[in-house]
This record gives sequence, C-alpha cells and structure tokens, in this order.
Amino acid sequence: MPKVRKPVHIPPLNPKEAADLVKQIERAAIDFEGQFDELESALGMLMIGRLVGWKVLVLIHNKRTIRHYEEILGGINIREVFPEEGPLAHKSLGLEIVKKVGNFWKAVSGEVKIDERRELAKG
Repeated sequence: MPKVRKPVHIPPLNPKEAADLVKQIERAAIDFEGQFDELESALGMLMIGRLVGWKVLVLIHNKRTIRHYEEILGGINIREVFPEEGPLAHKSLGLEIVKKVGNFWKAVSGEVKIDERRELAKG
C-alpha cells in the first residue's frame, strides 16, 4: 500500500514580504565580493530557512559557515529571521533524530553524534 503524504501548508509571502525578499537578494548580490558559490549558498540558506527553520540550518552548517552566510546576507541573524522550525522541518532526518535523542545543543556541538543530520526525507 503506497504511503499517503500529508498535505503541508507553506504560508505564502504577502506582496511586501516578497518584495523585501527580492530586495534582500539583490542587495546581497550587489554588495558581494568573493567566490560566487558562497553567494549562491548564502542565498540558498535564505530561501530554505523559512521552510525548514533555523534549527535545521544549525544542524547542517557549522557556526562559522552560518556567520559567513549571515554576513553575506547583510548581517542577518537566522534565529531572528527564521522560525525555530518551519513547515518542512519534519523532512530533516537529523532534527527528527535529535528530538528522539533529546538535547538539541549537544547534537549541534557534536557531543551526540547524528550521522543523518544533512538528510531530507521524502514527503
């Protein structure tokens, strides 16, 4: 029997939020100097962050990388800009394992080993 996917509600951006996001992307691109793949990765974090939340981002990136991407994006703070868990956070196998194991910050620091921290589940 095929697995039935639960519908996921992703709140749409209102016109002002969408325009602000485009301006933020354009500003980051205009101001950026460096390796193009760093800009692309920072913009990817910006786009996916609202979908998965800052906890997933902290699980998949180290602190230095997050700080670097935050700087590229105009000095944002992901914990202020993104929700703790976004509407697609459940797709993060690492986050689901951390919830079962217990201590999120121990997993982030590496004290608790989570091999699947960068894996996404289907659905």
